[in-house]
Amino acid sequence: MEALEEKEEAEQTAEDLNSVNSSDSLQDVEKEDVEQVSIPSDVPGFDWSSIDTSHLPSSYQTNSLREKKLLVIADLFSQQYTHVCPDRKPLFLHPVNECGVEKFVSTTLRPTVMPYPELHNWSGCASFVSNYLTREPLKCPITPPSSLYSPSTILKYQRGNCFDFTVLLCSMLIGAGYDAYCVHGYATREICTLDQTQELCPLLRKPQEVRPASKVEKFSKYRIKIPSELHSKFELQQEAKKKEEIGGVQKKEEEGEVEVEKSKRDPLHGLRVHAWVLVLSGNRKVPETFFINPFTGNSHNTTDECFLGIESIWNHRNYWVNMQDCRNGCKDLTFDLSNGICWEIMLPESNELHTLLPERAKDDMVSDPNYGCCAVETVYRASVRRPTYVCLPAASIFLTTLLHTAEFENQYSQGKKEILYKKAKLERWAPYMNGNGLVERLTVYADLDRTEVVEVTEWFKNREDMLDMREVNKQTQLITDYFRPGRPNLLKAHTYTSLEPETGHTMQFYHEARDDDLWKRVESATEMTEYFVGRADFLHSRHVEFGERENGMDTAGTRSDLSPRPIVQIKECFHRNPEKPADEDIEECIFMITEDSIWLTYHLEDHDTIASKVAFLRAIQRDRDRKGEEIFLTRDTCVKYQPWSSEKHKNVLNLYKLMWQLRKGLKELKHQVRESEAEV
Repeated sequence: MEALEEKEEAEQTAEDLNSVNSSDSLQDVEKEDVEQVSIPSDVPGFDWSSIDTSHLPSSYQTNSLREKKLLVIADLFSQQYTHVCPDRKPLFLHPVNECGVEKFVSTTLRPTVMPYPELHNWSGCASFVSNYLTREPLKCPITPPSSLYSPSTILKYQRGNCFDFTVLLCSMLIGAGYDAYCVHGYATREICTLDQTQELCPLLRKPQEVRPASKVEKFSKYRIKIPSELHSKFELQQEAKKKEEIGGVQKKEEEGEVEVEKSKRDPLHGLRVHAWVLVLSGNRKVPETFFINPFTGNSHNTTDECFLGIESIWNHRNYWVNMQDCRNGCKDLTFDLSNGICWEIMLPESNELHTLLPERAKDDMVSDPNYGCCAVETVYRASVRRPTYVCLPAASIFLTTLLHTAEFENQYSQGKKEILYKKAKLERWAPYMNGNGLVERLTVYADLDRTEVVEVTEWFKNREDMLDMREVNKQTQLITDYFRPGRPNLLKAHTYTSLEPETGHTMQFYHEARDDDLWKRVESATEMTEYFVGRADFLHSRHVEFGERENGMDTAGTRSDLSPRPIVQIKECFHRNPEKPADEDIEECIFMITEDSIWLTYHLEDHDTIASKVAFLRAIQRDRDRKGEEIFLTRDTCVKYQPWSSEKHKNVLNLYKLMWQLRKGLKELKHQVRESEAEV
């Protein structure tokens, strides 16, 4: 039996090589080219034949009676398939496992419910598998592997080919409740070799803008006709010439890129074997059937042009062969597995089997917990040549014991993962791998060769200063830090070019949690502007202008507490307070510190056209007498224009009280400005 199978494998390999040599698309492919694409492994120094299998359970090293019957059924099905479809490739039915024992592919699946909430949905499972495992290419890119290891072994050594990735991911998805299947088919070179250099990084994709239906313009015959704009023909000709020149340059660049792509055309297009996951709609409220590429963890539509055809699919219960035409890839395929014309099922399901089996046989239909094989019982009927079966999944807990919490958190086998995209590079690290908490970095380049850096974005975790993300523009040298809530000053974002003071800083805060409702602060060497949201006094902005220091020190990089900058002017702006009359509600208040004056501008009523204004010139007169400070209000020191105010508001006593109130608040205002400087 084993000799016969080895002979069949040799014949299959010979047929595959003959089909490659006889293909029209491979006429120019030499033997050296085939050797170049047949690389054994991406990880040098690792040999699968050297792994220790002595500790594995007996179910890995031998086949039970039910498994032997299933292998016989698989051989009979393969013979019938070869007879009906002699031109198609042999099926991927029973490769050997890590112990060299043939196992039916459905018995290798291990439906497992992982104890981590992140692995209870398809996106979390797919992301974990793509990050946790290291990709190894197939020994021959146009034939499926001769071996298929158990998910426990793949999980232990954290590496495998596309079939190993698929089996592990499908086991997790089935355990999570999805209607998932392993797919054996064909894909493009970029999918098979994990080449994403021609794809746009997902982090750079802009969301599609959806136009609201309510904004659709309704035309009416009574609408006003807008006169047409007059244009100069000469100017239009000049603009057309410029566009032609620019378009010619772009066209040459595009032609150059097309020539590069043509030079990289794959001679094995349509023949490269790949395995991925199929998720059918229905379970877990999946609205639409889709594919999952286990190498990237990304979902794809079933009409994606990257997937060129399907040979067969299987889950932990059955095996189906695709009988549909794949000339257009997977676009026209239907995934109704109950359709016997489109999908040839290997083991027909029967609801009457439990009534046909004896009680002892029903009790024996429990799989070995040490291996993922399914219990299979056959009942041959006189009217049906093919046996009827029942296949029950194993209640596996073995995968969960292999995946500890520390290993789950460190999802990268080498501590780091690097992905190259079109004009971009994405790097990912395990938490706590870097001392600064860096877990992800996206570098954007200006060219396809990735030599000129344009922008760098970094993501952090588990930092004491709550730093979450940092954006660095290499062209302008502008840096923006984003923080999570929890900092003492409630800083949300910080934009700067240097961490030295007075060199240009823009700060955003979590204003809902601050006592002063500060939302944004913009500071430079000569001025500082603060913006507020939701204050009780209706203040929404404060602008401060600074002068040069008297000692002639440089303004940039100087600590404000050692040599504070002199304040020249403070300007505050207020929103309208509906509880006050407009002529008493200040809209703008300017303190001219050096000129010793105060300028006020009031709000307007709905029917007013000119705002009321009051100016206190040289308002603060200091008398060096022991009596202290005195304020003198005269016609020379107070200028007012209040056309809409009543006689009460024009009273000098009211103006005197207002000036005294503003003078008193100026001291507190200066103190707040110094505190803002210190906070920066």
